[in-house]
Amino acid sequence: MGNLEKNMAMSADARADFALIAQWVAPNAKVLDLGCGDGSLLSQLRKTHNIRGYGVEKDDANWLKAMNNGVDVIQMDLESGLSGFEAQSFDVVILSQTLQAVLNTEAIVHEMLRVGREVIVTFPNFGYWRHRIQIMTGNMPVSDNLPYQWYDTPNVHLCTINDFDDFCRKSNIKVQQRLVLTDKKEVHVMTNIRGNLAMYRLRSGQS
Repeated sequence: MGNLEKNMAMSADARADFALIAQWVAPNAKVLDLGCGDGSLLSQLRKTHNIRGYGVEKDDANWLKAMNNGVDVIQMDLESGLSGFEAQSFDVVILSQTLQAVLNTEAIVHEMLRVGREVIVTFPNFGYWRHRIQIMTGNMPVSDNLPYQWYDTPNVHLCTINDFDDFCRKSNIKVQQRLVLTDKKEVHVMTNIRGNLAMYRLRSGQS
């Protein structure tokens, strides 16, 4: 996934979704954070929620930072799947602002739902109005949530909120809760146009 993990290695203060993710995690939960970066989210949840947290990280530098932050982290590529984890072995599995950079998106989401009783996914909304304007002027979007140029981006599967809603319906995935943000503020009207970050709390439709 190239430079993705480096981009994900932000402090908790710089990530609008971290505080909201924390609201969706129960105290003492067992949590798996995929593409955990330097382990900031798991460190925060451990302090505030007394969670048992485990991370998965590919990038060497971020893996070392997570280890130094006291996070139990496995160095592996998400694209290889989660076969090493038993079904329903975690209360929550998190994929935070990483969905757009994985190749086998559908397979990874279903694997998360197999491994976790609940799944939290966050991603930048490609349908955000500022992104649309940049495309209309003839350029690929560049923003805080999509900081790369077209030639060095790790993002391979950008989607809109509407796209992800359709994916969940077709894949029999139950949306427990959805939040849409812009500049750390919740958006409730015309979310697919006005929101730049989407957050989903998911369960398998089979459960």
